Amino acid sequence: MTDEIGIAAGKIWDYLKTVEKASPTKIAAETGLGKNDVQRALGWLAREDKLSIEQEGRSEYFSLNA
Repeated sequence: MTDEIGIAAGKIWDYLKTVEKASPTKIAAETGLGKNDVQRALGWLAREDKLSIEQEGRSEYFSLNA
Protein backbone atom coordinates (compact mmCIF):
# COMPACT_ATOMS: atom_id res chain seq x y z
CA MET A 1 0.00 0.00 0.00
CA THR A 2 2.83 2.41 0.83
CA ASP A 3 4.29 2.04 -2.65
CA GLU A 4 0.90 2.84 -4.22
CA ILE A 5 0.55 5.97 -2.11
CA GLY A 6 4.06 7.07 -3.05
CA ILE A 7 3.33 6.58 -6.76
CA ALA A 8 0.10 8.56 -6.43
CA ALA A 9 1.97 11.32 -4.58
CA GLY A 10 4.44 11.48 -7.46
CA LYS A 11 1.62 11.82 -9.99
CA ILE A 12 0.06 14.61 -7.95
CA TRP A 13 3.43 16.33 -7.54
CA ASP A 14 3.94 16.26 -11.32
CA TYR A 15 0.41 17.57 -11.93
CA LEU A 16 0.70 20.39 -9.39
CA LYS A 17 3.93 21.54 -11.06
CA THR A 18 1.79 22.42 -14.10
CA VAL A 19 -1.02 24.35 -12.37
CA GLU A 20 -1.23 27.17 -9.84
CA LYS A 21 -3.57 25.28 -7.49
CA ALA A 22 -6.21 22.57 -7.65
CA SER A 23 -8.96 20.98 -5.58
CA PRO A 24 -8.87 17.28 -4.73
CA THR A 25 -11.73 16.70 -7.18
CA LYS A 26 -9.83 18.38 -10.01
CA ILE A 27 -6.64 16.51 -9.09
CA ALA A 28 -8.51 13.19 -9.26
CA ALA A 29 -10.06 14.06 -12.62
CA GLU A 30 -6.82 15.28 -14.17
CA THR A 31 -4.57 12.49 -12.87
CA GLY A 32 -6.98 9.56 -13.19
CA LEU A 33 -6.45 8.66 -9.53
CA GLY A 34 -9.31 7.58 -7.31
CA LYS A 35 -10.64 9.89 -4.62
CA ASN A 36 -9.16 7.82 -1.77
CA ASP A 37 -5.79 7.61 -3.49
CA VAL A 38 -5.76 11.39 -3.92
CA GLN A 39 -6.56 11.94 -0.24
CA ARG A 40 -3.86 9.53 0.91
CA ALA A 41 -1.27 11.04 -1.43
CA LEU A 42 -2.14 14.59 -0.39
CA GLY A 43 -1.63 13.51 3.21
CA TRP A 44 1.76 12.06 2.27
CA LEU A 45 2.81 15.29 0.54
CA ALA A 46 1.48 17.44 3.40
CA ARG A 47 3.38 15.34 5.95
CA GLU A 48 6.56 15.99 3.97
CA ASP A 49 5.73 19.73 4.00
CA LYS A 50 5.49 19.82 0.20
CA LEU A 51 2.02 21.42 -0.01
CA SER A 52 0.29 24.68 0.68
CA ILE A 53 -3.39 24.38 1.51
CA GLU A 54 -5.73 27.29 0.85
CA GLN A 55 -9.32 27.45 2.05
CA GLU A 56 -11.78 29.34 -0.18
CA GLY A 57 -15.27 29.15 1.24
CA ARG A 58 -16.02 25.46 1.70
CA SER A 59 -13.38 24.34 -0.80
CA GLU A 60 -9.72 23.48 -0.26
CA TYR A 61 -7.07 24.05 -2.88
CA PHE A 62 -3.60 22.56 -2.95
CA SER A 63 -0.41 23.87 -4.46
CA LEU A 64 3.27 23.05 -4.12
CA ASN A 65 5.35 24.96 -1.61
CA ALA A 66 7.75 27.35 -3.27
